[in-house]
Amino acid sequence: MSDILVSRTRNVGRLSLNRPKALNSLTLDMVRDFSSALDCFGADREIVAVVVTGEGQRGFCAGGDIRALYELRNGERSLYETFWREEYRLNARIAAFPKPYVAVMDGIVMGGGVGLSAHGNFRIVTERTRFAMPETGIGFIPDVGGSWLLTRNGGVGRFMALSGATVGPHDAIFAGLADVLVDSASLPELLALLCDIGEAEEVRSLLARFAKSSGLGALSRHETLLRRVMAHSSVERIIAALEADGSEFAREAAATLAMRSPTSLKVTLQLLRRAADAENLEACLRQELRTACNLLSTHDLYEGIRAAVIDKDRDPHWSPATLAEVDDASVKALLDGGAAPDLEFRAWT
Repeated sequence: MSDILVSRTRNVGRLSLNRPKALNSLTLDMVRDFSSALDCFGADREIVAVVVTGEGQRGFCAGGDIRALYELRNGERSLYETFWREEYRLNARIAAFPKPYVAVMDGIVMGGGVGLSAHGNFRIVTERTRFAMPETGIGFIPDVGGSWLLTRNGGVGRFMALSGATVGPHDAIFAGLADVLVDSASLPELLALLCDIGEAEEVRSLLARFAKSSGLGALSRHETLLRRVMAHSSVERIIAALEADGSEFAREAAATLAMRSPTSLKVTLQLLRRAADAENLEACLRQELRTACNLLSTHDLYEGIRAAVIDKDRDPHWSPATLAEVDDASVKALLDGGAAPDLEFRAWT
């Protein structure tokens, strides 16, 4: 059976990620199959909307298959460059999709799963949603357009990018990463009704019928603090400001940042600063691809993956081990070093 289930119900296209035992983590074949199906739905004039879900009870998508990346550490790394290039193109296609793109973000939504959902124009979360861009914890960066998404709305998104914090549905909505909160028990009925619509305009009113009120989450209730500290120009100053605040939340936030890859933290902060001034998502994706390819040659990426999913000891030994050891020249080399990878985007016609 395919890892991407493609179907059609009346005038609605259905796409479902189908690797539940791997939390629907993405492979290159899945990216290609998803892209091909989305192209077909986009071109089909009878299709008025597309609904995207994940199979299994645990989540929508846990991201890219980083175990496969680890296994390529001494081999053909260009295979992962190809994966990122095609994945990022898909992210841009989703963001520009000319019809309602309804992403059901139930359960775990991380990394590459964010790229398949948060760029859509109708993004559903439930009380079970656990949303994160956890890349600084594995020596990487928030990619799939994460630098664009997470710098759009105050301090919460920027803190999520640096810390890799996992948030619930309320914070996801507050940070502009989701739109509608729905009870998970209502999803079967909602999906059945969505697949029965005849016009694109029906999507918005249907979601409004099922929407629950959204409040503040664990991060968004500290937005004033996060907006203030995340405005600092260096990771060292951000951590110092959190420590100086003295609240329990701020102390825990500082401790979380101290556990992340120092290199990833500094590179990610600069990505966010560039993304804030970027013209569009595509510019951010090009920057992310260049940086991601440069990170393939770093120690921290493979050490972070080892600690997270290979040995699972949760005890990465970063190198450099401290923020002070990560100089500006090494950060710039990871951002701008090497030839700019080819990344062209196709417009919908």
